[in-house]
Amino acid sequence: MQPSRITIGRISIDPVTRAEAITAVEALVRAGRGGFVVTPNIDHIVLAHHDPRLRDAYARASLSLPDGQPVVWMSRLLGTMAPERVSGSDLIWPLMATAAARAWKVFFFGTTASVSGEAERRLIALNPGLRVVGRDCSFWSADDPTEPDASGVVRAIRESGAELVIVSLSAPRQEIWMARHARAIAPAVAIGMGAALDFVAGAVVRAPAWVSNAGLEWLYRLAQEPRRLAHRYLVRGPQILPIFAGTFYRRFLARGPGRARPLDESAQAVHKES
Repeated sequence: MQPSRITIGRISIDPVTRAEAITAVEALVRAGRGGFVVTPNIDHIVLAHHDPRLRDAYARASLSLPDGQPVVWMSRLLGTMAPERVSGSDLIWPLMATAAARAWKVFFFGTTASVSGEAERRLIALNPGLRVVGRDCSFWSADDPTEPDASGVVRAIRESGAELVIVSLSAPRQEIWMARHARAIAPAVAIGMGAALDFVAGAVVRAPAWVSNAGLEWLYRLAQEPRRLAHRYLVRGPQILPIFAGTFYRRFLARGPGRARPLDESAQAVHKES
């Protein structure tokens, strides 16, 4: 049976394990049609409630992975439990191991030159066969009017022959960038990983596993970067409560459990093989 997508607020999430997520990404790369992967967390759900561009990006994503323990808990309350959190910072390590084993060409877009370079060095040290064919750390604005085909980043990705693009911009820029440029960079598959390369490079210290499992990673990160993250966690964060309450009401009280839309056709391969 195909698992149903979980809808929280105005975005949908695929209830898959990390291993299934890797297999789904493999299916997308093998299909050769491009596509992109998003990793929604609480902040993304809140942002999407107000930003139609982000909602559109999520609607067009090939795969949507639950980033954060609170998202898993909410899925449980909605009756379609995500088996585990699949954050970008969890996925980057096995994904790069898979990329090395499959000889995929990988391109890094986003973060800073120093972080991107150090992340590349560390990942190759662990996976000697990893082929990082390009890095671009230029700033991109969601209001940039440049057509995708005229973009320097797109040109660099095409010329590199990349099959997988790791996008490390802040939300909602990375999701909007992927939705806008996915067709232009195809057959490369893009995956939005936020601060994953920062964690790999050691520029940001990841919370211990027990903190993440307790749903308190946001507090750990807030303590590290209070000025940058205070508004995200203390102002936007609480807005998830009425959004989730509305979702719960619509699902169980107003219409009863609804039929969620299936996974993207390419990503369904992970379930067909299981």
